[in-house]
Amino acid sequence: MRTIRHLTLAFFTLLTAVHGYAQDFGWNVYFHGFADNREYAKSGLYSQSILGVRIAPEINLSLDSIHFLHAGANFLHEFGSKGTTAEQITPTIYYNYKQAGHDFYIGMFPRKDLLNEYPRALLNDTLSYYRPNIEGMLWRYAGDHFHQQIWIDWTSRQTEIEREQFMVGISGRVSLGIGYFAHHITLWHDAGRKNNTDANEMPVRDNGATALKFGLDLSPFVFLDSLDINGGGVIAYDRLRGVYNWRLPKGFMGDIYAEYRKIFIANTLYAGEGLDVAYGDRFYTANFYNRLELGWKPLQYKGLESKFTLSFHFTPGAIDNQQQFTLQYNLGRLYTKRR
Repeated sequence: MRTIRHLTLAFFTLLTAVHGYAQDFGWNVYFHGFADNREYAKSGLYSQSILGVRIAPEINLSLDSIHFLHAGANFLHEFGSKGTTAEQITPTIYYNYKQAGHDFYIGMFPRKDLLNEYPRALLNDTLSYYRPNIEGMLWRYAGDHFHQQIWIDWTSRQTEIEREQFMVGISGRVSLGIGYFAHHITLWHDAGRKNNTDANEMPVRDNGATALKFGLDLSPFVFLDSLDINGGGVIAYDRLRGVYNWRLPKGFMGDIYAEYRKIFIANTLYAGEGLDVAYGDRFYTANFYNRLELGWKPLQYKGLESKFTLSFHFTPGAIDNQQQFTLQYNLGRLYTKRR
């Protein structure tokens, strides 16, 4: 506790000193409440209920309109848990550069709004509950009809006890009228422990996947608020060095999303070989998978967004279900000094 108090005092002392020089000073509080009940027993996957709240206060300082420094913390509490562990408190400290379409991050920064477009086959949706921050770097360039980004997320630092693990990703989208092309790529590297001499240690593993999609945004031509249809191919790659060479399962994946006012329906279909992607949704290990989502967005106001989703998961010989409610709220303010 003494260490925490000293760190807190040092943080606010630094904040006061920097605030004297900063032209802009802002704050933001992000709230995320979630209740996710997963009934996956029929397909042989892990059934669980994930319920909790996350709050992430953050301050940001800038000397101009290009360079920004952010600092804060991310607190998670799961309903029914006793006390707070170190794993439930995540620091948020990062530098952000913004100019002429370029957006660069380095540090420990929120993954929200940066990796949302990745298919669940590559990055599962549980990451938003338990790993809210990327620890590494991300660069993005966005134009009127094009964006591209590359990032690296260090998930484990190599020690005598822990393995070295990091993930690299590339994604982007090009829009041409109502049509678009999107790509998403991940590669996870899992290496051994430092100074390890254990002959039974798992060898180095390289694992990831690539998804390429073509789509149509038909929203301007229908009475619905949104209608998007896309489809394409996905290929996974997995290698355990010295044990087996590259395994390359592949398949087809298609999506339909429709929304009218506060009601939406989404369907994702996968058909092909089972995909063993380390951070991907485990339903895609089946050679056929269909996910049907029926949803309602009861609260939508400025920084407030809520969503209830009833999902059905179809795999060969099994139908599972999932009920999910999430509420997200961003509350913040920016103070600008006279120049």
